Parts: sequence; C-alpha cells; structure tokens
Amino acid sequence: MSKDPLLQPYRLKNLTLKNRIMITSHEPAYPEDGMPKDRYRAYHELRAKAGVAMTMTAGSAAVSRNSPPVFNNILAYKDEVVPWVKRLTDACHDHGCAVMIQLTHLGRRTHWNKGDWLPAVSAGHEREAAHRAFPKQVEDWDIQRIIQDYADAAERMRAGGMDGIELQAYGHLMDQFWSPATNTLDGPYGGSLDNRMRFSLEVINAVRERVGTDFIVGMRFTADEDLEGGLSAEEGLQIARRLKETGQIDFLNVIRGHIDTDPGLTDVIPVQGMPNAPHLDFAGMIRKEVGLPTFHAAKIPDVATARHAISEGLLDMVGMTRAHMADPLLVKKIAEKREEDIRPCVGATYCLDRIYQAGDALCIHNAATGRELTMPHEIDAATDKKKVVVVGAGPAGMEAARVAAERGHDVIVFEAAPDAGGQVRLTAQSERRREMMSIIDWRMEQCLKRNVVFRFNSFAEADDIRAEKPDVVVVATGGLPHTDVLHEGNDLVVSSWDIIAGDVKPGRRVLVFDDAGDHAALQAAEIVAKTGAHVEIMTPDRSFAPDVMAMNLVPYLRALQDRDVRFTVTYRLKAAKRSGNMITAVIGTDYSKHAESREFDQIVVNHGTMPMDELYFELKPKSKNLGAINQEALIFGRPQPLEANPEGAFALFRIGDAVSARNTHAAIYDALRLLKDI
Repeated sequence: MSKDPLLQPYRLKNLTLKNRIMITSHEPAYPEDGMPKDRYRAYHELRAKAGVAMTMTAGSAAVSRNSPPVFNNILAYKDEVVPWVKRLTDACHDHGCAVMIQLTHLGRRTHWNKGDWLPAVSAGHEREAAHRAFPKQVEDWDIQRIIQDYADAAERMRAGGMDGIELQAYGHLMDQFWSPATNTLDGPYGGSLDNRMRFSLEVINAVRERVGTDFIVGMRFTADEDLEGGLSAEEGLQIARRLKETGQIDFLNVIRGHIDTDPGLTDVIPVQGMPNAPHLDFAGMIRKEVGLPTFHAAKIPDVATARHAISEGLLDMVGMTRAHMADPLLVKKIAEKREEDIRPCVGATYCLDRIYQAGDALCIHNAATGRELTMPHEIDAATDKKKVVVVGAGPAGMEAARVAAERGHDVIVFEAAPDAGGQVRLTAQSERRREMMSIIDWRMEQCLKRNVVFRFNSFAEADDIRAEKPDVVVVATGGLPHTDVLHEGNDLVVSSWDIIAGDVKPGRRVLVFDDAGDHAALQAAEIVAKTGAHVEIMTPDRSFAPDVMAMNLVPYLRALQDRDVRFTVTYRLKAAKRSGNMITAVIGTDYSKHAESREFDQIVVNHGTMPMDELYFELKPKSKNLGAINQEALIFGRPQPLEANPEGAFALFRIGDAVSARNTHAAIYDALRLLKDI
C-alpha cells in the first residue's frame, strides 16, 4: 500500500473511491446533438483507465428546455441521453473509476435566442453581463415545472448508471435564488434566506423522491460570491449548514466568487500569471465548519499542491481538472513514481476560453486531448529505427523531436539560438506568461531522457542537413515579425517582439497597432505602459485582441486600465511619416473614407509572422514526398504516403509557423499528427 496521501482510498457514502484525485464537472463541449457520444466517452475513458478515482462529466448539463446551453452541453432533459450515458459510465466503471454528472438550470446565464427561443428565467429581471439576456422573473408555475425537470433528469442519470449527481449553484438558477443581488421575488421564494433557499430545497426533495436515499447527491455551490450586494461568506456558511441539516446532501464542492462577468469568472478559475490554489484555504474552512465531504478545484495544477490539500485535511477529494486535460496519465505517473514526467498544466486556459471562441476545449500543449479517437497520449515504438533531423527548437520542433524520440528514432535538433523555445521563450519573458516556458522545459526533459542531440547556435543550411543522411527532415524554423504592412513608412515602425525582447527601448507616446489580435500586442503595450508612457492600442477589428480570448484578457486589462492607456477599435494605421522627433500616424478605417493624423514618438506593429521557409524550399526537390502533405491522412490520423519522388533521399515535412502564422497548439498538433506514425 502506498503511503502517498493522494493514493489513499476514500469512502463516500456507499461508494469507495480508490484515491483522492478527481476530475470535477466541466463541459469540453464534445457532445453531438446534445449527447455524450464516442468522442465524449473516449475523453473520459482514457482518464479513467489511467487511474483517476472519479470523473465528473458535463459541466452544466441542462435539465430544462428553457435552459438552453450557451455552448455544446449535454441535454439531460432528453430521454435519448440515457443509453449514451450508460456507455460512458460502463466504460469508466470497467477501470474502477466512479462517474457523476452535474445537472443545472442556467437561469439567466443563457440567452433567449438559443434552443427553442424560450425566455430565460431567473429570480429577478436583471440580466447577466456575460450572456446578456434580460430574463423573465420566474412565476410559480415555472418553478414547479423546473423542479420536476430536475427530478426527471436525475432519474435519467441513475438509469444511465451514474454513481451520483452534482447540482450546480454558482452563477446558475439555484444561487440566483439565493443571492440578494439577483433575487427580487416577494413571497415564499424571496426575502429571507429561508425563502431564498426554498427552491433549492424543493429540488433536492424532488430529486431524492425519484432516485432514493442510496444514490449520491451533492452540491457545487458558491459559498462567497465576493460581490457587492451578493452572498457573503457568512451567508454561504449558513447555506452549507442548512444543506447538511437536510440529511439529503452527500458532499459539497466549494466555489468562491461570481461568474457573471469575465473578471469574476477569471477569479473563480484563475489563468496563468495568477496565484495557484487561491481558494483552497477557504474550501478547507468550509469543510472544517460544516463537516460534509468536501471537494474543490481552482488552479490546482501540480501534485505538490494537491498532496498538501489532502494531507492537511483541507479537502476530501482534490479536483485536478485542467491538469488532466494537460496530462490524462497524471494518476498513473504518480503511482509509478514518475511525477517528473507529468506534462504540466501551464494555466493558459486555452481549454475554457476556446469553447466560446471555437466550439470545443483543447489543451494548448497536449494536442491529443479531445482527439482521443485519432491521436495518442502514449507514443508507440516504431518497428524500424530512423534518423530524424529537426530544424528549429520552438514548440513545433520540440514536439517533433519528443514524438520521434519516443518512437525510438535517432533525433538531431538544429537550433540557431543558444536555447530552445522560439516564440514561447520570448513570450515567457513576460511575468504574466512565465508559465508558458514549461511547454518547452517539459519537452526538453523528455528529449534528453531519450538521447536527443541538440546543436544550438547552429543556423542549419541544406548541406548541413544532407550531411546527416537523414531518413526524415522536419523544418520547424518558425517565422519572423511581419511589419511591412503600411502604404508608407514601414521603416519607421518596430515590432511587438522588439519591445518584448527588450531590443528596443519603449517610447513616451506610443501607438501599438494590433492587426493580429494575439498576446504579443498586449504584452508589448503592458511593457510600455509600465514605464509611465502614454499608450494607444489600435485595431481595425470591432474588438481588440480576439485571439487572446475572454479570460486571458482580464489580467491584461487589470494591468492596463489603471495606466495611461487608450483602446481604439475599428481604426486602421495606414502610413507613418517622420515629423521632426515624432512620427505622424496616418489613420483611416475600413468602414468609411475617414482619415486623421496623430503624432507619436514610437509606433509598434503586431501583424503576425512571415514563415522562415528558405531551407524547406531548398530541400523540397530532393525529398521523397516533395514536401507534400496528404490532407486526408493528416486529418484522420493516418500515416503519410511518401511515394511522390522515389529518388528522394528523405521525407520532408514543414510544421508550425514555418508554414503560416498560427498558435502554439497548432504548431504542436502539426508535429504530433505527422511524427506519431514515422
């Protein structure tokens, strides 16, 4: 028996959990037609097989038709969900992993123009800022129907083999009743705390009548909204005690904060650059004061913090949800005493932000997450050993080297810089994004374990590559900033990279023209603003930094809005002209013929990168595949055909920004899906 606190079993009612690590309820937005089909099952099954004690599915599974999902959630109000749930739970149970699901009514946290075009309902008329719907104030007949919807959904989940359910009460309908900030009802459901809790207690009673006393029912709830006029910690503690007094709640999953705005959500689920485990001690206080089994998850990315949470009695089960998106084999590696091999969560929150931007959750540096049906989390050894040469040690090149080395190949990496990292090393110079460097550091450790040879300070040319007599060449040379975007005056501007790297000193009156919408412009703007300079961030888009996405945008705004910074949308920098010691910016717009001029002493342009592809095109004619990628094989995870040029000396692939300016995830995915079959 291991003495590791994290690997001790835990008894939850009639259920024995084999260790203290869980995946809390979250919605990666993988359902098809509202059902948890094969992609959804494979995602949870892999983590169950790797040893997690309990996986909670379906953040915000909808119990009612007038709670339409704000993204692709499970529709728990449909009977056809049962067989799909059964397949998922059976698959996880086969590996000794418990499975639960989170049920909710979103209340005002949705919109009327989704689903069946029913009005959103809440305990008041005030809209939620994040989802913008003005709700109908709920009536008595709405309440009775929704209570029955909860009971119906709970019965479906029990029929589907679930070990239990979790009712959600943070930012959703239940705590919209609880909170003085959102409940304006009179009579039995408004006013006193007893009245405000009445709806939730009636739901719990109805659920228990339907599923019985043995079925596990818990509550994920905000015990402190940290919001003016909202639920205080004192009231949250009273709510927890009253839930316990019902004798019908088996566990509490503790949240601190409010999620009705992007800043609020970001404080509940912190992103990189923010402290780890900020609410852990608060959850421990709730456990101590109330005495119910207590779960919690909020940026607990590392094993040491999780182990502390259990060993110090702060939690009964520790949620490592984003950590399992980064490395689903986390528990297996702990049990095998290979903690150093755990792929770290870097807090980029690409997973959650991306749901709203692009429709499903992906991990910024584990391209197999969410793609379990086609991409491997563990790399199989190749039958034939090859020599693989990788050019470039940014995220694309490092992933290519790692995967090739895990296949058992001899791998050499050429890198022009003195260190690995590429753009990730550059972006990690910012304190806010320092955690990104773990993307490179982890891959370097994995490569060194497998004897990958690195040749730093080596600007590889075609003859250098050919001299190695490789079987496979991977060009991952990245790109260089593209600032040649003006009609006039391109020689007067600097790049965002110049500012971030410290190669150019910030000016005193600075225009940051962002036509890419990624992190680099805001990183540069923050560096300049911290010197006390005036900064204007300008974009031709209707919103700025769209690729940074909502939650990652919050820390930047907090850093910038208290300084001399102006944000300008829908205007385009057309030209730059020297005017004495200043630069005149000629500004226009895509929407009209409007034109104006303003003076700055520095103009910073952020317009992505241009590929460094000269080496690739020099090698291409002598390659087996002429550099070609078969798109169908790439998309469906099959090996690449390499017969285009039988006289070729080696297979040639180009990946990452050496192809086109994209992001870290795209670079890593390029490498994984090409190299996994080499």
